[in-house]
Amino acid sequence: MFGLLYGFYEHFTKKTEHHVITLGLDSVGKTALMERIKATYSMVQPLPMEKIMPTVGLNIARVVIGSSKLILWDLGGQAGLRPIWEKYYDEAQAIIFVIDASNDSRFEEAKSALEMVLRHPEIKRNIPLLILVSKADAVPSNVVAAVESRINDRIILMMHDEGRPTQVYATSAVNGQGVTAAIDWLKEKLSQMNT
Repeated sequence: MFGLLYGFYEHFTKKTEHHVITLGLDSVGKTALMERIKATYSMVQPLPMEKIMPTVGLNIARVVIGSSKLILWDLGGQAGLRPIWEKYYDEAQAIIFVIDASNDSRFEEAKSALEMVLRHPEIKRNIPLLILVSKADAVPSNVVAAVESRINDRIILMMHDEGRPTQVYATSAVNGQGVTAAIDWLKEKLSQMNT
């Protein structure tokens, strides 16, 4: 009897796991955003910004949202670490790519890195792409809008041609701007893939 009850419990409380790779150049705020996401969905205080260290290699965050469990792989963005990204492509069910709104001089480098990822043969064509424009709190809103426009002009059009669900959100790890909307969009797209 216990085994039967435990089986029902397991069935009804089981979370669907989704593996999400979080990519972007170094110092764009990936790890800070991951900490904000964990804090938002775990209902705990985020780490203070000064205690968040740059990722060298890999950080893993687990976030439970309803019946889904997102396993976020935050991969280091230094040029020497980017070749390691491809080790995670095959298992990725979604991509979060972070672009720094406060550093326009690296936009072309970020665009090239993203295009390299999306053209890799192990990246599935139908997995969602969530682009987070980070540090939106640190720059005027017209700068964020300009970054979003450049992303839409150059990247989103390419993604729509491939049929990949793609969305851009302005975000802030400091005040949480855009984080909930972005992760809710991602969860919805991942759920649609499972139906």
